Amino acid sequence: MFENLIDAEKKFEAITLDLSKPEIISDTEMFKKLMKEHKLLMPVIEKYREYKKCENDIISAKELLDESTEPEICELCEAEIKENKEKLLTLEGELKVLLLPKDENDDKNVIVEIRAGTGGDEAALFAGSLYRMYSMFAETKSFKCELLNANETGLGGFKEISFLVEGEGAYSTFKFESGVHRVQRVPETETQGRIHTSAVTVAVLPEAEEVDVQIDPNDLEIDTFRSGGAGGQHVNKTDSAIRITHKPTGLVVECQDERSQFKNRDKAMKMLRSKLLSAEREKQEKAIASERKSQVGSGDRSERIRTYNFPQGRLTDHRIGLTLYSLDSIMDGKLDEVIEALLTADRTERLKNSEF
Repeated sequence: MFENLIDAEKKFEAITLDLSKPEIISDTEMFKKLMKEHKLLMPVIEKYREYKKCENDIISAKELLDESTEPEICELCEAEIKENKEKLLTLEGELKVLLLPKDENDDKNVIVEIRAGTGGDEAALFAGSLYRMYSMFAETKSFKCELLNANETGLGGFKEISFLVEGEGAYSTFKFESGVHRVQRVPETETQGRIHTSAVTVAVLPEAEEVDVQIDPNDLEIDTFRSGGAGGQHVNKTDSAIRITHKPTGLVVECQDERSQFKNRDKAMKMLRSKLLSAEREKQEKAIASERKSQVGSGDRSERIRTYNFPQGRLTDHRIGLTLYSLDSIMDGKLDEVIEALLTADRTERLKNSEF
């Protein structure tokens, strides 16, 4: 680990020097690339330098302890040595976490797709509840939400809804939300007070940039149609909605949220690029390690990851055995405790499998 840290510090110092050179500053692409590397390395280097300072403080305290005959000074030195040794252990653990391989998508924007599953109208209503929960949570993180596509039902739910979350670290925050979300509650349409169980699937895709995925225009079949759904004077009057089919893979995306056909097409292309990137990434991961699964799970949509039990006010995340009795506040966007628990479980599992 410490060999890696020494190499990382040398690299950090070299990049810092390069960033002050006029020829690098004038090269926009190179400057951006180096700034990104500098930013990624900085937390590691700062923690490593803190570790080295702590080591030096122990050495200095030991030297003073050997030289001094004053009981009070010796007592202070022993206390400082003990305190810094404990601090070293903490810093070493923090360094191990910082040195874990970083998901290249973690800092990207994210596209979240919510689809009603089993449960009919109740599932569609819960899809709307999840969209509200995620939107409110994103707001607490200062992320920006942009609706991409929505297929509403008559009762105010959604058969499916897709939205973009923009902000640094959006993907790392939302990535463990992929899977089947099960809800147990008394539906608004239920007259006898019986509890129903419904399911909603959530897919989380890192937003792909044009450089990530190359799409041949000849591989696309683009159709326009009139927007459907409730409300809006433009609905069913103009062919502004867009459907794009990627012929090689059969992937289909739709967008009808904007009045402008151009804007709908731009949003649909964002969705398509992200889906193609996700499919390619999934294929690579399966080829590399088809048997590998972390404690948090693969995020596959077939997995039941969470249950929302409204009569008991209980949320259970089945992947990590987490149960919280604060469902009302969670549905109001207070997801931090859940997200932090998932991130901690993921880090713990990766540390267990690391070479440190």
